[in-house]
Amino acid sequence: MKKIHILLILLVGAISVTSCGIYNFTGTGDLNAETYQVNFFQNNAPIVEPGLDRDFTLALQDLILNQTSLDLVRANGDLVYEGEIVEYRVSPMSATANNTAAQNRLTIGVQVRFTHKNKPEDDFDQRFSFFYDYPASTQLTAIQSTAHQEIFERLTLDIFNASLAKW
Repeated sequence: MKKIHILLILLVGAISVTSCGIYNFTGTGDLNAETYQVNFFQNNAPIVEPGLDRDFTLALQDLILNQTSLDLVRANGDLVYEGEIVEYRVSPMSATANNTAAQNRLTIGVQVRFTHKNKPEDDFDQRFSFFYDYPASTQLTAIQSTAHQEIFERLTLDIFNASLAKW
């Protein structure tokens, strides 16, 4: 009787695994690609923050490297990410009774062109942006590193999901 239960459990498990097809925990499925390249994202925003372009490019490379089994290449990648930083802006978000800002928002926007050599129907040219709110009494330089890191995490995840996870 125990053998039948064990065999039944194994059979159900085998059917479950094979019926799911190709799947991984990042939700990318079958990428139909082996390599990717991330071209340098030039900072074309009205406010140019030194090093922002390099940091964003590296953040996108690292996320894809850590979430997939794809190999990073410098040229002729199956997947190509390119674009530019088009927005870097600080704006007041809420006011005090004295008509001064109580909170500021740093917004970073990037224009991304994604091409998939083996699946051209997945190509896109899309803008992504995200923000970080901070107290107006705080200087941007004091929170800049944290703000950039948080914004980059969200931007790169949104780009990853749009290009590979289809979310």
